[in-house]
Amino acid sequence: MAYKSPALLLLLLLTVMYATLVLANETPYQKFLRQHYHNGDMSVQMCDSEMRKRSLVNPCKETNSFIIAQKNDIIAVCKEAGKPYTTSQGKLMRISLNPFRVVTCKVKGASHRPPCNYKGNSSTRKIVIACENNLPVHYEEGIIAA
Repeated sequence: MAYKSPALLLLLLLTVMYATLVLANETPYQKFLRQHYHNGDMSVQMCDSEMRKRSLVNPCKETNSFIIAQKNDIIAVCKEAGKPYTTSQGKLMRISLNPFRVVTCKVKGASHRPPCNYKGNSSTRKIVIACENNLPVHYEEGIIAA
């Protein structure tokens, strides 16, 4: 593809550099929010757009789950709304006392190269998260607790 405008090419380059810089400087909590938090009514049909918007498609992330809740409700799992939980691999985490709505997006097909297409599934379940300084920093995708 040939670019006719050097200004357009420069703008594209600056946009990519900015996005790279922002993602490189995010805290573990900010990364958790970008990858797993959704404040609103997310439908399973929104997987493609949400995965793109959150920079999870280069390469295509195989599976990603979004917790549909208020930030404070998720943070509370690190405190009074959760209890200690040890995974089968021995990781110390927290499990929520109450269930959350979760939308899980799985890539369609075998290719992990863009363009990425996702199939969504919605469920209600307890969430298992890792916390640092009373903030969530990791969502354990593989544990589905009813």
